[in-house]
Amino acid sequence: MVENVGIEQLLDATIAYDASDLHLVVGEPPTLRVHGGLKRLTDYGTLEESDTKRLVESIARPRSMNELGEVQGADFGYTYGNKARFRVAAFIQKGTIALNMRLIPYRLLNFEQLGLKKSVIDLLYQPRGLILVTGPTGSGKTTTLATMIDFINTNRDCHIITIEDPIEYYHTPKKSIISQREVGNDVPSFAVGVIKAMRQDPDVILVGEMRDLSTISAAVTAAETGHLVFSTLHTTGSARTVDRIVDVFPFDQQEQIRTQLSGNLIAVISQLLLPKADGKGRVAVYEVMIATAAIQHMIRDKKTHSIFSAIQTGQQLGMQSLDHSLWERYQQNLLSRDTILRMAAKPEELLEKMGERTPTAARAPASK
Repeated sequence: MVENVGIEQLLDATIAYDASDLHLVVGEPPTLRVHGGLKRLTDYGTLEESDTKRLVESIARPRSMNELGEVQGADFGYTYGNKARFRVAAFIQKGTIALNMRLIPYRLLNFEQLGLKKSVIDLLYQPRGLILVTGPTGSGKTTTLATMIDFINTNRDCHIITIEDPIEYYHTPKKSIISQREVGNDVPSFAVGVIKAMRQDPDVILVGEMRDLSTISAAVTAAETGHLVFSTLHTTGSARTVDRIVDVFPFDQQEQIRTQLSGNLIAVISQLLLPKADGKGRVAVYEVMIATAAIQHMIRDKKTHSIFSAIQTGQQLGMQSLDHSLWERYQQNLLSRDTILRMAAKPEELLEKMGERTPTAARAPASK
């Protein structure tokens, strides 16, 4: 039992260890995710049912507690003084309350720190269209989007509207003005938020996540009607992202959405966070697809399987394959040989670059 431990002590430990997440589950000690691995804080003891209930009640609003009771889950943001902000997911498991708290640093990273190419910065001056940031949970999509919005906020005079669940990074108006709306508090859903935003004189709209058909449809329509729209999907790779969007729609609407996407998609940035070679932190790798006329034809003509080759040959246009990004990080001594071979689409080509002709490392499924 950890009855003498308050949420403040656990959040301080999360910050001190530079952890990405804090997990609170009955029957386990408080557990941190540090550089991709788990670290159990055994000195605090084992959590009991009363502990997790007390801890979530200390940070959740009544609305979130009601939601947790009604639908067995609640997502909300929590600001810890001037130290950090957390994205909180409270849920029921085995009849008891569990909690995940993801650390959102106050300090935004710049493009150089993220490792993104200048070609991505150039995209942020587009007047309209759809830019997607994709990747698995915990790959840094929110941080990348926050950096993009901050760049626009600093360098362009725009009205930026964000629809988030929950709001993670707070943006202060700079050259732009910015309105941040939270699902559940300020607007009932992502889809409604996008539809309403189009009547609020926006230049830029950020949709926190394209979760369903209505949200995807609203986001694509917003891009089509003269707005620069940003959003995320839990997909890996540009081709899979396009296919995922199309597959959400009924069969008789798929040709139409392919046509809309081919005309409005600006870029897909697919990213992963991988453990550094020295074990001290993680580093991002990226695939960058820019929707050239050739790629627009591939989307429209159901030839998304050819997008991979177009990215490989489109480096001079600002594109980048995941394998190229892996190789760069390897040359910078940031990623190990085993890591890049495990994550590469074509490990045999990386082996050739290393001067090894025969693959010596088996592929393994990507881990979190």
